[in-house]
Amino acid sequence: MTAHAQPQAAPAADALPHGRLEHFPVSLFSTVMGTAGLAIAWKKAHAVLGLPAPVWQALAALASGLFVLLAVVYAIKLARHPAAVAAERGHPIRLNFFPTISIGILLLAIVWAEEAPLVAGGLWALGASMHLAFTLMAMSSWIHHTHYDIKHANPAWFIPVVGNIIVPVAGVKFAPLEISWFFFSIGLVFWLVLLTIVMYRLFFHEPLPVRLTPTLFILLAPPSVGFIAYTGLTDQLDAFGRVLYYTALFLTLLLSTNAMRFFRVPFFISAWAYSFPLAAMTIATQVMYARTQAVFFAALGGVLLAVLSGIVAVLIFKTVQAARQRALCVPE
Repeated sequence: MTAHAQPQAAPAADALPHGRLEHFPVSLFSTVMGTAGLAIAWKKAHAVLGLPAPVWQALAALASGLFVLLAVVYAIKLARHPAAVAAERGHPIRLNFFPTISIGILLLAIVWAEEAPLVAGGLWALGASMHLAFTLMAMSSWIHHTHYDIKHANPAWFIPVVGNIIVPVAGVKFAPLEISWFFFSIGLVFWLVLLTIVMYRLFFHEPLPVRLTPTLFILLAPPSVGFIAYTGLTDQLDAFGRVLYYTALFLTLLLSTNAMRFFRVPFFISAWAYSFPLAAMTIATQVMYARTQAVFFAALGGVLLAVLSGIVAVLIFKTVQAARQRALCVPE
Protein backbone atom coordinates (compact mmCIF):
# COMPACT_ATOMS: atom_id res chain seq x y z
CA MET A 1 0.00 0.00 0.00
CA THR A 2 1.37 3.39 -0.90
CA ALA A 3 0.59 6.96 0.00
CA HIS A 4 -1.27 7.53 -3.27
CA ALA A 5 -3.85 4.90 -2.20
CA GLN A 6 -5.51 7.42 0.12
CA PRO A 7 -9.11 6.43 0.74
CA GLN A 8 -11.68 8.91 -0.51
CA ALA A 9 -14.13 8.07 2.25
CA ALA A 10 -15.20 11.70 2.55
CA PRO A 11 -15.14 14.12 -0.34
CA ALA A 12 -14.25 17.72 0.33
CA ALA A 13 -17.02 19.62 2.05
CA ASP A 14 -17.63 21.88 -0.93
CA ALA A 15 -18.16 18.81 -3.12
CA LEU A 16 -20.81 17.41 -0.80
CA PRO A 17 -24.39 18.41 -1.62
CA HIS A 18 -26.21 20.13 1.22
CA GLY A 19 -28.10 17.00 2.28
CA ARG A 20 -25.07 14.71 2.13
CA LEU A 21 -23.03 17.01 4.37
CA GLU A 22 -25.84 16.86 6.91
CA HIS A 23 -25.56 13.06 6.94
CA PHE A 24 -21.75 12.95 7.07
CA PRO A 25 -21.27 10.38 9.89
CA VAL A 26 -18.86 10.82 12.78
CA SER A 27 -18.14 7.08 12.45
CA LEU A 28 -15.98 7.87 9.39
CA PHE A 29 -13.22 8.79 11.85
CA SER A 30 -12.84 5.04 12.39
CA THR A 31 -10.99 5.05 9.06
CA VAL A 32 -8.28 7.13 10.74
CA MET A 33 -8.05 4.61 13.56
CA GLY A 34 -7.61 1.79 11.07
CA THR A 35 -4.97 3.46 8.90
CA ALA A 36 -3.07 4.90 11.88
CA GLY A 37 -3.19 1.51 13.60
CA LEU A 38 -1.74 -0.10 10.48
CA ALA A 39 0.99 2.56 10.37
CA ILE A 40 1.93 1.87 14.00
CA ALA A 41 1.96 -1.88 13.34
CA TRP A 42 4.34 -1.43 10.40
CA LYS A 43 6.48 0.99 12.42
CA LYS A 44 6.76 -1.59 15.20
CA ALA A 45 7.54 -4.26 12.63
CA HIS A 46 10.31 -2.03 11.28
CA ALA A 47 11.81 -1.77 14.78
CA VAL A 48 11.30 -5.39 15.82
CA LEU A 49 11.40 -7.38 12.58
CA GLY A 50 13.46 -5.05 10.40
CA LEU A 51 10.74 -4.43 7.80
CA PRO A 52 11.22 -1.39 5.51
CA ALA A 53 10.58 2.05 7.04
CA PRO A 54 9.02 3.72 3.94
CA VAL A 55 5.90 1.59 4.37
CA TRP A 56 4.98 2.92 7.81
CA GLN A 57 6.00 6.44 6.80
CA ALA A 58 3.63 6.39 3.83
CA LEU A 59 0.84 4.98 5.99
CA ALA A 60 1.46 7.61 8.67
CA ALA A 61 1.21 10.37 6.07
CA LEU A 62 -1.98 8.79 4.75
CA ALA A 63 -3.56 8.62 8.22
CA SER A 64 -2.53 12.20 9.02
CA GLY A 65 -3.95 13.57 5.78
CA LEU A 66 -7.14 11.58 6.19
CA PHE A 67 -7.67 12.94 9.70
CA VAL A 68 -7.21 16.54 8.54
CA LEU A 69 -9.69 16.00 5.70
CA LEU A 70 -12.35 14.44 7.93
CA ALA A 71 -11.85 17.02 10.68
CA VAL A 72 -12.36 19.90 8.24
CA VAL A 73 -15.50 18.35 6.76
CA TYR A 74 -16.99 17.51 10.16
CA ALA A 75 -16.22 21.01 11.46
CA ILE A 76 -18.13 22.43 8.50
CA LYS A 77 -21.00 20.07 9.27
CA LEU A 78 -20.99 21.30 12.87
CA ALA A 79 -21.15 24.90 11.68
CA ARG A 80 -23.85 24.35 9.07
CA HIS A 81 -25.89 21.54 10.64
CA PRO A 82 -25.52 21.71 14.43
CA ALA A 83 -28.84 19.93 14.89
CA ALA A 84 -27.55 16.92 12.93
CA VAL A 85 -24.46 16.74 15.14
CA ALA A 86 -26.65 17.02 18.24
CA ALA A 87 -28.79 14.16 16.91
CA GLU A 88 -25.70 11.99 16.54
CA ARG A 89 -24.66 12.88 20.06
CA GLY A 90 -28.07 11.83 21.36
CA HIS A 91 -28.16 8.56 19.42
CA PRO A 92 -27.61 5.46 21.64
CA ILE A 93 -25.10 3.94 19.18
CA ARG A 94 -23.58 6.86 17.24
CA LEU A 95 -22.72 8.61 20.50
CA ASN A 96 -19.97 6.05 21.03
CA PHE A 97 -18.23 7.00 17.77
CA PHE A 98 -17.43 10.56 18.83
CA PRO A 99 -14.36 9.29 20.74
CA THR A 100 -12.97 7.97 17.45
CA ILE A 101 -11.96 11.62 16.88
CA SER A 102 -9.82 11.79 20.01
CA ILE A 103 -8.51 8.25 19.51
CA GLY A 104 -7.39 9.21 16.01
CA ILE A 105 -5.45 12.14 17.49
CA LEU A 106 -3.85 9.89 20.12
CA LEU A 107 -2.82 7.35 17.49
CA LEU A 108 -1.21 10.08 15.38
CA ALA A 109 0.71 11.14 18.48
CA ILE A 110 2.01 7.57 18.81
CA VAL A 111 2.92 7.42 15.12
CA TRP A 112 5.01 10.62 15.21
CA ALA A 113 6.33 10.37 18.80
CA GLU A 114 9.98 9.83 17.83
CA GLU A 115 10.12 11.77 14.56
CA ALA A 116 8.27 14.93 15.70
CA PRO A 117 8.12 14.88 19.52
CA LEU A 118 6.92 18.47 19.94
CA VAL A 119 4.04 18.00 17.53
CA ALA A 120 3.26 14.55 18.93
CA GLY A 121 3.27 15.89 22.49
CA GLY A 122 0.74 18.54 21.54
CA LEU A 123 -1.42 15.97 19.77
CA TRP A 124 -1.24 13.71 22.81
CA ALA A 125 -2.34 16.48 25.19
CA LEU A 126 -5.21 17.45 22.88
CA GLY A 127 -6.28 13.84 22.33
CA ALA A 128 -6.14 12.92 26.02
CA SER A 129 -8.14 16.00 27.04
CA MET A 130 -10.74 15.45 24.35
CA HIS A 131 -11.04 11.79 25.16
CA LEU A 132 -11.63 12.42 28.85
CA ALA A 133 -14.41 14.84 27.86
CA PHE A 134 -15.93 12.28 25.46
CA THR A 135 -15.75 9.58 28.14
CA LEU A 136 -17.55 11.79 30.64
CA MET A 137 -20.15 12.64 27.99
CA ALA A 138 -20.77 8.99 27.10
CA MET A 139 -20.90 7.72 30.67
CA SER A 140 -23.18 10.57 31.76
CA SER A 141 -25.50 9.62 28.92
CA TRP A 142 -25.47 5.98 30.00
CA ILE A 143 -26.22 6.83 33.63
CA HIS A 144 -28.81 9.59 33.15
CA HIS A 145 -30.64 8.01 30.24
CA THR A 146 -34.28 7.83 29.24
CA HIS A 147 -33.97 5.85 26.02
CA TYR A 148 -31.47 2.98 26.39
CA ASP A 149 -32.46 -0.65 26.19
CA ILE A 150 -30.35 -3.81 26.42
CA LYS A 151 -30.53 -4.13 22.61
CA HIS A 152 -28.54 -0.89 22.34
CA ALA A 153 -25.58 -2.49 24.12
CA ASN A 154 -22.96 -3.58 21.60
CA PRO A 155 -19.15 -3.73 21.32
CA ALA A 156 -19.04 -0.11 20.05
CA TRP A 157 -19.66 0.85 23.68
CA PHE A 158 -16.03 -0.11 24.28
CA ILE A 159 -14.79 2.78 22.12
CA PRO A 160 -14.87 5.44 24.88
CA VAL A 161 -13.13 2.95 27.21
CA VAL A 162 -10.47 1.80 24.75
CA GLY A 163 -9.34 5.37 24.19
CA ASN A 164 -8.45 5.73 27.85
CA ILE A 165 -6.20 2.69 27.64
CA ILE A 166 -4.49 4.17 24.56
CA VAL A 167 -3.51 7.36 26.41
CA PRO A 168 -0.60 5.76 28.36
CA VAL A 169 1.00 4.30 25.21
CA ALA A 170 2.45 7.70 24.33
CA GLY A 171 1.68 9.28 27.69
CA VAL A 172 4.72 7.69 29.31
CA LYS A 173 6.83 9.89 27.02
CA PHE A 174 4.93 13.16 27.33
CA ALA A 175 3.51 13.45 30.85
CA PRO A 176 4.03 12.42 34.49
CA LEU A 177 3.50 8.70 34.97
CA GLU A 178 0.53 9.16 37.30
CA ILE A 179 -1.52 10.72 34.50
CA SER A 180 -1.03 7.60 32.41
CA TRP A 181 -2.00 5.39 35.34
CA PHE A 182 -5.15 7.50 35.79
CA PHE A 183 -6.31 6.85 32.22
CA PHE A 184 -5.21 3.22 32.30
CA SER A 185 -7.26 2.61 35.45
CA ILE A 186 -10.39 4.12 33.92
CA GLY A 187 -10.03 2.01 30.81
CA LEU A 188 -9.29 -1.25 32.59
CA VAL A 189 -12.04 -1.09 35.23
CA PHE A 190 -14.81 0.03 32.91
CA TRP A 191 -13.70 -2.43 30.22
CA LEU A 192 -14.57 -5.21 32.68
CA VAL A 193 -17.90 -3.59 33.53
CA LEU A 194 -18.87 -3.15 29.88
CA LEU A 195 -17.55 -6.58 28.94
CA THR A 196 -20.06 -8.12 31.35
CA ILE A 197 -22.93 -6.06 29.95
CA VAL A 198 -22.07 -6.70 26.30
CA MET A 199 -21.51 -10.43 26.77
CA TYR A 200 -24.85 -10.69 28.60
CA ARG A 201 -26.52 -8.97 25.64
CA LEU A 202 -24.77 -11.27 23.13
CA PHE A 203 -25.52 -14.46 25.08
CA PHE A 204 -29.14 -13.92 26.09
CA HIS A 205 -30.70 -11.47 23.62
CA GLU A 206 -31.19 -11.21 19.87
CA PRO A 207 -28.10 -11.19 17.64
CA LEU A 208 -26.49 -7.91 16.67
CA PRO A 209 -27.96 -6.21 13.59
CA VAL A 210 -26.02 -7.12 10.45
CA ARG A 211 -24.68 -3.57 10.20
CA LEU A 212 -23.07 -3.90 13.65
CA THR A 213 -21.68 -7.43 13.23
CA PRO A 214 -18.13 -6.16 12.46
CA THR A 215 -18.07 -4.38 15.83
CA LEU A 216 -17.53 -7.78 17.46
CA PHE A 217 -13.86 -7.26 16.58
CA ILE A 218 -13.80 -4.38 19.06
CA LEU A 219 -13.71 -7.07 21.76
CA LEU A 220 -10.05 -7.53 20.78
CA ALA A 221 -9.03 -3.96 21.45
CA PRO A 222 -9.18 -3.53 25.25
CA PRO A 223 -6.96 -6.50 26.22
CA SER A 224 -4.58 -5.90 23.29
CA VAL A 225 -4.14 -2.18 23.94
CA GLY A 226 -4.20 -2.87 27.67
CA PHE A 227 -1.24 -5.21 27.29
CA ILE A 228 0.71 -2.66 25.24
CA ALA A 229 -0.03 0.15 27.70
CA TYR A 230 0.61 -1.94 30.83
CA THR A 231 3.92 -3.23 29.49
CA GLY A 232 4.97 0.33 28.73
CA LEU A 233 3.92 1.56 32.16
CA THR A 234 5.78 -1.17 34.05
CA ASP A 235 8.60 -1.71 31.52
CA GLN A 236 8.40 -5.45 32.05
CA LEU A 237 6.47 -8.54 31.06
CA ASP A 238 4.80 -9.89 34.18
CA ALA A 239 1.92 -12.21 35.03
CA PHE A 240 -0.81 -9.60 34.62
CA GLY A 241 0.58 -8.54 31.26
CA ARG A 242 0.46 -12.14 30.12
CA VAL A 243 -3.17 -12.44 31.25
CA LEU A 244 -4.07 -9.44 29.09
CA TYR A 245 -2.17 -10.72 26.06
CA TYR A 246 -3.50 -14.27 26.20
CA THR A 247 -7.06 -12.99 26.68
CA ALA A 248 -6.59 -11.05 23.45
CA LEU A 249 -5.09 -14.13 21.77
CA PHE A 250 -8.08 -16.26 22.78
CA LEU A 251 -10.50 -13.66 21.41
CA THR A 252 -8.49 -13.63 18.17
CA LEU A 253 -8.93 -17.39 17.90
CA LEU A 254 -12.64 -17.13 18.71
CA LEU A 255 -13.24 -14.51 16.02
CA SER A 256 -11.11 -16.34 13.45
CA THR A 257 -13.19 -19.50 13.88
CA ASN A 258 -16.23 -17.42 12.89
CA ALA A 259 -14.51 -15.82 9.89
CA MET A 260 -17.09 -17.02 7.36
CA ARG A 261 -19.83 -15.17 9.23
CA PHE A 262 -17.91 -11.91 8.77
CA PHE A 263 -17.15 -12.61 5.10
CA ARG A 264 -20.89 -12.86 4.40
CA VAL A 265 -21.67 -9.42 5.88
CA PRO A 266 -22.22 -6.69 3.25
CA PHE A 267 -19.95 -3.67 3.41
CA PHE A 268 -20.86 -0.90 5.83
CA ILE A 269 -18.62 1.79 7.31
CA SER A 270 -18.83 -0.27 10.50
CA ALA A 271 -16.54 -2.78 8.71
CA TRP A 272 -13.64 -0.51 9.70
CA ALA A 273 -14.14 -2.04 13.16
CA TYR A 274 -12.08 -4.95 11.84
CA SER A 275 -9.00 -2.79 11.40
CA PHE A 276 -7.90 -1.07 14.61
CA PRO A 277 -8.55 -4.00 17.00
CA LEU A 278 -6.60 -6.30 14.69
CA ALA A 279 -3.83 -3.69 14.50
CA ALA A 280 -3.72 -3.57 18.31
CA MET A 281 -3.41 -7.36 18.46
CA THR A 282 -0.65 -7.28 15.84
CA ILE A 283 1.32 -4.68 17.79
CA ALA A 284 0.77 -6.57 21.06
CA THR A 285 2.20 -9.71 19.46
CA GLN A 286 5.23 -7.77 18.25
CA VAL A 287 5.73 -6.47 21.80
CA MET A 288 5.56 -10.06 23.06
CA TYR A 289 8.27 -11.02 20.58
CA ALA A 290 10.44 -8.06 21.61
CA ARG A 291 10.08 -9.09 25.27
CA THR A 292 10.44 -12.87 24.89
CA GLN A 293 12.39 -13.35 21.63
CA ALA A 294 10.20 -16.41 21.04
CA VAL A 295 10.06 -17.35 17.36
CA PHE A 296 6.35 -18.16 17.68
CA PHE A 297 5.50 -14.54 18.37
CA ALA A 298 7.67 -13.32 15.49
CA ALA A 299 5.85 -15.66 13.11
CA LEU A 300 2.42 -14.83 14.51
CA GLY A 301 3.17 -11.12 14.34
CA GLY A 302 4.16 -11.45 10.69
CA VAL A 303 0.98 -13.35 9.84
CA LEU A 304 -1.21 -10.85 11.66
CA LEU A 305 0.52 -7.93 9.93
CA ALA A 306 -0.11 -9.51 6.52
CA VAL A 307 -3.77 -10.17 7.34
CA LEU A 308 -4.20 -6.65 8.75
CA SER A 309 -2.62 -5.07 5.67
CA GLY A 310 -4.89 -7.07 3.38
CA ILE A 311 -8.01 -6.17 5.36
CA VAL A 312 -7.19 -2.45 5.38
CA ALA A 313 -6.49 -2.55 1.64
CA VAL A 314 -9.90 -4.15 1.04
CA LEU A 315 -11.59 -1.64 3.36
CA ILE A 316 -10.01 1.26 1.49
CA PHE A 317 -11.17 -0.18 -1.85
CA LYS A 318 -14.71 -0.79 -0.55
CA THR A 319 -14.92 2.68 1.01
CA VAL A 320 -13.78 4.40 -2.18
CA GLN A 321 -16.23 2.28 -4.15
CA ALA A 322 -19.09 3.21 -1.79
CA ALA A 323 -18.16 6.90 -2.02
CA ARG A 324 -18.22 6.77 -5.83
CA GLN A 325 -21.61 5.06 -5.73
CA ARG A 326 -22.86 7.79 -3.35
CA ALA A 327 -23.64 5.15 -0.74
CA LEU A 328 -21.96 7.18 2.02
CA CYS A 329 -23.34 10.26 3.75
CA VAL A 330 -26.94 9.15 3.31
CA PRO A 331 -29.74 8.70 5.88
CA GLU A 332 -29.67 5.32 7.59
